[in-house]
Amino acid sequence: MADAGIVAAGHPVTAEVGARVLREGGNAVDAAVAAMLASWVAEPLLTGPGAGGYLLVAGPGQAPTLLDFFVAAPGAGAGGRAQARAALLPIDVRFGEVGQRFNVGPASCGAYGTPAGIEAAVHRWGTLPLADLAAPAAELARGGVPLSPAQAYVFEILAAIVLTTPGAREVFAPAGRALRAGEPFRWPQLAETIERLGADGAAPFYAGDLGCAVADAVTAGGGLLTREDLAGYAAEPREPARATYRGREVVTNPPPSAGGTLLVLALALLDREPPPPSLDAIVGAMRTAQDARDAAFVKGLSAPGFLGGFLAGHLGATTHISVLDADGLAAAVTCTNGEGSGVVVPGTGIHVNNIMGEEDLSPLGFHSAPPGRRMPSMMAPTVVLGEGGVQLVLGSAGSNRIRSALLQTIVGAVDHGRDARGAVDAPRVHYEAGVVYAEPGVPVEELRGGERVERFGALNLFFGGVQAVERDPATGALSGAGDPRRGGAAVAA
Repeated sequence: MADAGIVAAGHPVTAEVGARVLREGGNAVDAAVAAMLASWVAEPLLTGPGAGGYLLVAGPGQAPTLLDFFVAAPGAGAGGRAQARAALLPIDVRFGEVGQRFNVGPASCGAYGTPAGIEAAVHRWGTLPLADLAAPAAELARGGVPLSPAQAYVFEILAAIVLTTPGAREVFAPAGRALRAGEPFRWPQLAETIERLGADGAAPFYAGDLGCAVADAVTAGGGLLTREDLAGYAAEPREPARATYRGREVVTNPPPSAGGTLLVLALALLDREPPPPSLDAIVGAMRTAQDARDAAFVKGLSAPGFLGGFLAGHLGATTHISVLDADGLAAAVTCTNGEGSGVVVPGTGIHVNNIMGEEDLSPLGFHSAPPGRRMPSMMAPTVVLGEGGVQLVLGSAGSNRIRSALLQTIVGAVDHGRDARGAVDAPRVHYEAGVVYAEPGVPVEELRGGERVERFGALNLFFGGVQAVERDPATGALSGAGDPRRGGAAVAA
């Protein structure tokens, strides 16, 4: 509980850095930026300077705005190299009882956005110098952060990726195997890179020496990420997608992202029925959203006015930080490096993303998006607004499971009256390809659709990592919850 502000994030260190900024007089966006940078060290396989993401800002006197700095498809100026690109390297990852295939290597690298997003956020909404916000993360990168059990699990399941190249092995597996719980992750080159961002802004990462080094390393390995791709990259402010749910307004990530659009569809479907929705209704909304993600949906995401027509037609290795400050300003930021490509560029402190190798984000086939197009992410930083302003700020990691995790957290808070902790901790389901995946405690016997059920033996990061903060509309008190599935934490200012 808190009155002066609160931060929920995927690691206690990430949350504490953000809360410290609030205590020192920064606003919610300042805190989110400092926490983002700290997460590069505390959650190093999930995010970093080679990643991409989204920031949603809302609050008093602030029209809700989504800042898009997600990964863009590469290949500008590639010419004949596009046909001669290297093959993707498939890696199978186990989430407890369920497996998922990811693809890594130079061909999986897209144009990153986190440096551009951080600079744009500070310029647009921040109150503190970027150098001050970067300093805590740089100190962490030099001194090291011991791996938490949750982060050690991430290292364990992604071990095959970090062992693919000498550069990745040197940083993430210095003893010849992936780092384990309690062992410190430190990267002095990353500290220098964070300080460079604080001092010089994003320019070196795109048209400068760091960007050139990254592009040259990727193309030398047969990837398509060119100097032109990075020089032409910019963070883009967008009007959020909106839904009405139980008299509240939900604002989230709009097209060309996919996750927010599908979340809005699911909420709109559930809002047609009396509260609270049954498990059947929730799974049915998930099924409708999944089925809606067809070829026409993916092709249309980048078209002007797509969201309105889509809703009319249907209604007729990621980390998230949520912040609320004492003035009611909310910042929700979700970032991902995918699972990482294994491409660690010497001298830069940059591990490049593998977004172009994510099957979930390429339903029409790998490398089918033209150069420069934002990839259709499932990430959906979200804010729920009521009569008194911001009531709930949330977002999640978890690939295709992000929209399911957010949907159930919103239902838990709004329909069942759970606080942030209760809504985040509640057991979850996810529907995909005719299968209902369920955590212990979900009453799957209530399902009537005949779907096959896959039961998990415990809570699992497969079902996302929701970080949520809320304001009690009656008292104004703030509370928050980090998802135990990913070692999350909430810290009061």
